[in-house]
Amino acid sequence: MTNKPRVSAWQHYRILLGKDLRREFRTREMLTSMGIYTLLVLVIFGTALVQAAEKVDILQMSGGLFWALIVFTSLLGLNRSFAYEKEDGALEGVLLVPLDRSVIFLSKLTANLLFLLVIEVIAIPLFFVFFLSGLPLQPTLPLALGPLLVGTIGIAGIGTLLATITINTRGKDVLLALLFVPLIFPLLYACVSATTLAICASPALYDIYPAAMALAIGYDVVMILVSWLLYDFVVSA
Repeated sequence: MTNKPRVSAWQHYRILLGKDLRREFRTREMLTSMGIYTLLVLVIFGTALVQAAEKVDILQMSGGLFWALIVFTSLLGLNRSFAYEKEDGALEGVLLVPLDRSVIFLSKLTANLLFLLVIEVIAIPLFFVFFLSGLPLQPTLPLALGPLLVGTIGIAGIGTLLATITINTRGKDVLLALLFVPLIFPLLYACVSATTLAICASPALYDIYPAAMALAIGYDVVMILVSWLLYDFVVSA
């Protein structure tokens, strides 16, 4: 009797990630809803701020506005990230497969990260059109890509864990927001600071920017490692 070849963790990861990507790019439900939501939030922000345009320094507020947009949009995507598994009972089927539960976390984290990056590619030009068009662009602007990437990785990491925790709870949308926002506050604070410094070319850029990035990267490493270690217990509970 021949033994069946053992499927490696890497193969399980590729299968699970491919499943999420194929399903989303076939239906485009999550990306479409997140894209429309991004546009609506920008319209609301623009409408609220246009009345006080002469009294408010939009450039100084741009970092906070942009990250508020990203957080709101990511909450919508994270709430939808396990929708199919919940509706079709697919998660229970995946749990019956003899595989490392952390592979489920890593594959879902990667899928959420890729979806967020796609939305950010759309959101960044729209944000500039709404708020920064006509304002001088600083040579330090490319430095804003650092906190954008680091912040998005952290949001996808902790958001995937929390979405798994709240998947079977009543009022999961509200509960996810209540857990998510306080937990990402250190990351959000660091990324807003670094983004604003880069956009405004602040004189304190080279003093505060490295510290803010170190805080954001440290947060990502610690929280994603903790999420990875806890995921087996969380998804099996």
